[in-house]
Amino acid sequence: MNEQPMVDVRDLKVRFKRGGQTLSAVNGVSLQVAPGEVLALIGESGSGKSVTLRALMRLHSERTTRIEGTIEIAGQDLMALSGKQLQALRGPVAAMIFQEPLLALDPVYTIGQQIIEALRRHQPMSHAEARTTAVEALRRVRIPSPELRLDAYPHEMSGGMRQRAMIALALSCQPKLLLADEPTTALDATVQIQILILLRELQQALGLSIIFVTHDIGAAVEVADRVAVMYGGRIVEQAPLAELLNNPQHPYTRVLLGTRPKEGLRKGERLTSIPGAPPDLANLPVGCAFAPRCLLASDLCQRQVPAIEDVIAEHSVSCHHWNQVPVQLSRETLS
Repeated sequence: MNEQPMVDVRDLKVRFKRGGQTLSAVNGVSLQVAPGEVLALIGESGSGKSVTLRALMRLHSERTTRIEGTIEIAGQDLMALSGKQLQALRGPVAAMIFQEPLLALDPVYTIGQQIIEALRRHQPMSHAEARTTAVEALRRVRIPSPELRLDAYPHEMSGGMRQRAMIALALSCQPKLLLADEPTTALDATVQIQILILLRELQQALGLSIIFVTHDIGAAVEVADRVAVMYGGRIVEQAPLAELLNNPQHPYTRVLLGTRPKEGLRKGERLTSIPGAPPDLANLPVGCAFAPRCLLASDLCQRQVPAIEDVIAEHSVSCHHWNQVPVQLSRETLS
């Protein structure tokens, strides 16, 4: 990236203290996002995607969490910011869409009250001006009758409308960076695609940088320019979207892509799954975290974490055997 990145994360580590144990949720993540770029973080549940996203906003409890590494957003070092400086950054510089809007939105305040509060916190405007701006924010995300919806409580709206209101709230202060934590998980398929299309259109219209967390490669295809695959708290492969889909190199990426439902799947036919389970974050393997589930694993994989290597420009992978054993892991191999 020649221009200054909107997001620059280097060697990020996140540890949690839970019941006398230390959970290593993120283990040396480095990534960059350019202005106006959409990066999708994909992987199974427990791979560290959402923990990484929340760390970028420093939302984890400082009492039970230890964060190491460097996090820069729009040139600001988040690890050096005070509480007040963080509050000033959240909203106008970086905003977040949470996974479940019914829990993220305050149930005792109307949608309008919550958007107006955010606007007046960060911009010098009257209540009337903030209300007009809030109506426009709801109209931008295509909520019908926005003047009426402004006075609705979260529970009075459908899941899809709540998610749109959450997006409107996040974008109300015109941030440069949007962090989206699985924003379509709780929605049905039709509403999911509507939200994904809306996000992409808003991103292009506003020139936003977005980090989009999902376990669904199909959702990533709709919005992403580039994809980072996470496993065991590490990024194991990173590439532009088309390159990753056409030329996956890490064994985990290959099997993850192989689990997608294929065209022509018959009723009652079993979907493909990845054998085994994600690693225990309190007891991570010494070497590659994917080794216990990998058909290509060797003794070296059990002993040593693989370095990040370049496949081609902008395509990197962390695997000891990516260029030695050109095996195509098929649906039959996974069964």
